[in-house]
Amino acid sequence: MADAAPLPPTNGDMSGAVGAWNWDIASRLLVADARFASLYGLDPAAAAAGLPASAFFEPVLEQDRLRLRIAVAGALRGAEVFARDYRVLLDGEVRWVSARGRTYFDETDTPTRFAGRLTDVTEQKRLEERLRIAQTAGGVGSFEYLSGYGTADVSDEFCRLLGLHTAKSLPVRTINSVVHPDDPPIIQGRDGSGALGTAFHEFRIHRADTGEERWLASRGEYRPADRGGVSFIGVIYDITASKRSEAALRLLTETLEERVEARTQERDRIWNLSGDLLNIIEPDGTQRAVNPAWKRVLGHDEAELVGRSMECLIHADDLPLARTRLEALARGEPVAAFDTRLRAKDGSHRWINWTGMSDGETIYGIGRDVTQRKLLEEQLRHSQKMEAVGQLTGGLAHDFNNMLTGVMGGIDMARMLLAQGRLEDVDRLLEASMQSGQRAAALTHRLLAFSRRQALDNQPLDVGTLIGSMQDLLRRTLGEQVELHIDTPFELWTTLADESQLESAILNLAINARDAMPDGGRLTIAARNASLSEADLAGSDQAQPGEFVEILVTDTGLGMPPEVLAKAFDPFYTTKPVGQGTGLGLSMIYGFVQQSRGHVAIESQEGRGTKIRLYLPRHDGGSEGEATPEMPTAITGSGEIVLVVEDDPAVLRLMLDALRELGYRTIETASGKEAVPILQSRRHLDLLISDVGLPGLNGRQIAEIARQIRPDMPVLLMTAYTRDAGDEAGFLAPGIEVMQKPFSIDQLGRRVTRILRSPHGNSSAGVG
Repeated sequence: MADAAPLPPTNGDMSGAVGAWNWDIASRLLVADARFASLYGLDPAAAAAGLPASAFFEPVLEQDRLRLRIAVAGALRGAEVFARDYRVLLDGEVRWVSARGRTYFDETDTPTRFAGRLTDVTEQKRLEERLRIAQTAGGVGSFEYLSGYGTADVSDEFCRLLGLHTAKSLPVRTINSVVHPDDPPIIQGRDGSGALGTAFHEFRIHRADTGEERWLASRGEYRPADRGGVSFIGVIYDITASKRSEAALRLLTETLEERVEARTQERDRIWNLSGDLLNIIEPDGTQRAVNPAWKRVLGHDEAELVGRSMECLIHADDLPLARTRLEALARGEPVAAFDTRLRAKDGSHRWINWTGMSDGETIYGIGRDVTQRKLLEEQLRHSQKMEAVGQLTGGLAHDFNNMLTGVMGGIDMARMLLAQGRLEDVDRLLEASMQSGQRAAALTHRLLAFSRRQALDNQPLDVGTLIGSMQDLLRRTLGEQVELHIDTPFELWTTLADESQLESAILNLAINARDAMPDGGRLTIAARNASLSEADLAGSDQAQPGEFVEILVTDTGLGMPPEVLAKAFDPFYTTKPVGQGTGLGLSMIYGFVQQSRGHVAIESQEGRGTKIRLYLPRHDGGSEGEATPEMPTAITGSGEIVLVVEDDPAVLRLMLDALRELGYRTIETASGKEAVPILQSRRHLDLLISDVGLPGLNGRQIAEIARQIRPDMPVLLMTAYTRDAGDEAGFLAPGIEVMQKPFSIDQLGRRVTRILRSPHGNSSAGVG
């Protein structure tokens, strides 16, 4: 049911690093856009006119050419999906190119063309190489594990530290088998039930190649994965030297009260030669002694540190943590593995990982310089963040620009026809522009749903009744080849959700199921009462354990392979052909359910269909809410006075013109500062309409002021996006409603008419 990202349009735009090609298999003619030609060093005109298919391989570096030919040959013979990274030589410079495409077939299953896109990934490859070098040089190995799977993705340095053969991924069983049986495994919480957040532990290993015992440390973070479950991303590094220093220091402290005279030459050597920072401090943080490593790592002489508090070196942002740990040590509690930044002699800061222990009134500290590891972790986070941002912005720009082209082009054509006096096609062009605008509005609503920032109108809802009312629509949507089966028992609990959003979610799932069953099949939509525990909700960041209404949508379609299932909820990810899917359907459903404090689960196997479960929280209050009044058929006013607060001049002018055309009188203001005096005056007002996202006083604050001054006057808030208006039921008092931008004049007229006719729509003649 998930989709794959569509190919970019071949419009000749040279500003991007993505190019497209089309290879006619029968004629062996290769047609490519200007961006492809730029990446390959070809003449754009010749590429657009058509080149021999051999041009696809000519600039490719010799070492990669044979592998590329084999991959293309496989695609042309019917493998369909094609994906290959290779190097091209362009003007003496080697560039990395990522090619993604597929083979297309005619109705007789004969391959007809081979098409796809190229992306310049040189910078990404260079970053990966720098990260690999940094990992190897710093002795830090990285890994990533997703709960429920038997393997983990690992770096080369990770394998080296464990004495294992280099591999891109390793079985978790193999990784943990080298750990000492008395120590915790490297990868814990494999069922995803552990607590989220950062994690650190130390352990011993017996290297798989030599059997040597080494001490390693693991630092990582448990966090919810985008596709459900828990992701554990972390690093390991060797701390054998630190452990030996710690053991030696422990021996040293056993006789430290005998003063320096009683120290042996060997202990002096450990104190003096240790690469870790060693110190002896008082409970108030005053340093009694420091070893020479302070000079080597930070540049400070012993005389500059002894007798002074450690706080003079600690970064201001890390002081609260350091004080908390010092207080614990003063109480006799051991403290391990916390990081602080210390100021060096040259004014820079170094990251130090501390372990502390206390003995009576004396505290002993061991600090290891982990600045290199911190820099590597930051590089890794930045790389992952930029990859996610690039995927989101690329898909958004592609779809939005197409829709804006429809709006602007239709308006330009209508303007030209009006100038020529040709009125017969103007309505058609304006209708096409309106449809493009509505598609753009739907896209923003889906984006807000994915990010959980849409405005929800949550009401007590009978899921069984809702699904039953959709049967006719679903049957028409699915067609004759798909059998629809509905299973909703009478004893279903009431849930709390936005009815229109839930309808949209069920319809989206049905459409995805239909597309996954091209030869027909069976779609089952069932509902039941369910109770979920904390373990069941490990992949949710909003739902709380308790009672839910489960909606189960099951198809007998093609199913998804693991790599597609892992990306099913990613925005703009689609396996459908260009123009047949935005890739926002499942991500919108995921965001809507999470925002409704529910939970989503998906199961799929290639060739065996897909199951998607939506869990919405049970509503214990029954259906005591007031029924929503029906939308009026008449949308004209009778001279009622409407105060409009909107800071965008174009939107304000449109609102005023629309309301006046609908028969209302208007008072315009651009800010809360202008609106408040009018509300405080004795002027007659029937309705307040305000944008939510205003500078200074926002729309919600204006509404609260208005209800205090004129308690009977209704308020209509407008929002394009705001964090504070994410859930209407969460903050709206009776007589206050919210309307999502953009909206049509007809929608505005019907909403205003309904509000003024509702029980809360009594006119307010003035103040007092």
